[in-house]
Amino acid sequence: MNNPIKDLTIKEWILWLGSLWIVIISNLVSGDVDILTLVAACIGITSLIFAAKGNVWAQILMVVFSVLYGIISWRFRYWGEMITYLGMTMPMAVWSTITWIKNPAENGKEVAIQKLNGRHIVGLLFFGTIATAVFYDILYVLKTPNIVFSTISVTTSFLAASLTMLRSSYYALGYASNDIVLIVLWVLASMENPAYIPVVVNFVIFFFNDMYGFVSWKKRERVCSMTAN
Repeated sequence: MNNPIKDLTIKEWILWLGSLWIVIISNLVSGDVDILTLVAACIGITSLIFAAKGNVWAQILMVVFSVLYGIISWRFRYWGEMITYLGMTMPMAVWSTITWIKNPAENGKEVAIQKLNGRHIVGLLFFGTIATAVFYDILYVLKTPNIVFSTISVTTSFLAASLTMLRSSYYALGYASNDIVLIVLWVLASMENPAYIPVVVNFVIFFFNDMYGFVSWKKRERVCSMTAN
């Protein structure tokens, strides 16, 4: 596992530091700085930057982020988010770490990209449906606030984590979709408690970083295809 920081381009440095700056400022401006939320956001942003590079450290940081975000969700009784990240995203990030280590690209600095086949797609749809149904029942029993969006978040989180494990460039679209759902969830939460407004800002920043990750992986995928031909 090489040092991912030394491989960042100037553009990526600007994106990384700019994202951190916006998140930190938004937390400070809110007047009620929540250290846990701030630390989780900074770790999450760093994970996304490393993920865009295809570096395995992204998955290691995702494990840490999942624990912190699970705690944040627990405090607002977003049981779906807590269970999803601690019971699904975190274990799958561990699995992805192993998968990424075992499948390096030729340069040894990043993970090799895998194209999805029919079996992958069928599996994603099948298990995604099961996960959604099971979690909906759990969320209903727990009387989770905003259960519709919480359930959708389970689905998008499952697809994003699975695509990451499969080393597909579409993992970033999965996370970007999840970001949109989470923005809605935390906007609703911030209407009850303005202290959660920085969390909304965090996921807006996550969305742009995930989209950069998608563009970065598709670009690398095209280069690999041209090299193979």
